[in-house]
Amino acid sequence: MKRAQPRGLSRRGVEELLSKTKPYRTAGNRIEFLSRFFLGRPYTINPLIGSFENPEVFTATLEGFDCVTYIETILALSRAKRVDEFIEWLRKIRYEGGRVEWERRNHYMTEWIRNNTRIGAVRRVSPRNTETVVKSRILNGLPGLPPVKARFASVPKPQVRKFMQQLQTGDLIFFASTRKHHDVFHCGILVRDADRLLMRHASRSKGGVVEQDLDEFMKANRMAGIIVARPQ
Repeated sequence: MKRAQPRGLSRRGVEELLSKTKPYRTAGNRIEFLSRFFLGRPYTINPLIGSFENPEVFTATLEGFDCVTYIETILALSRAKRVDEFIEWLRKIRYEGGRVEWERRNHYMTEWIRNNTRIGAVRRVSPRNTETVVKSRILNGLPGLPPVKARFASVPKPQVRKFMQQLQTGDLIFFASTRKHHDVFHCGILVRDADRLLMRHASRSKGGVVEQDLDEFMKANRMAGIIVARPQ
């Protein structure tokens, strides 16, 4: 049975964009091009449709993002040659098992990383010669979802500069929260510019998708550390 098209999808827009990615052969190069293409798009608050009270609606728009839908859209586009491949990858990236249900949406980002590692979309970048700290949390920030036990390793903020040498364009960066019932508070896409690392992300405070020096973001925000995943 043919699946329904995602709400908000412009097939023509996706086709035109994918045609522009053909010269880019590696995951990092494709992600650099795609993440740059969306700079300036508006930040969208709560862009997905669904809750524990309302049915989930699969959506796919290129017109605006929050930080999670930005990286999901870029990652799905980077793995696709055709529109239907983009749709299927977005479904698998966003939902455990690719089933469009609110309960199966990857609400917590440590869950997102684990499930997308399982399907081969990303892999964790393991720090070399850099300390990590393991956090154990009970995640209970979403009404309607039972509490979730999470255990994850992150590179603490004072060690990030050493870890930066191992990071490359296209890596996905996740910022571990200092709050005891949360895992990750923000995410973005890294772009290497010689010795500097830039981050492209959908920023609520800046009102859209922006490129920002990673050091600048780190200095301006409290965090327990960072987690990095590399698209495959």
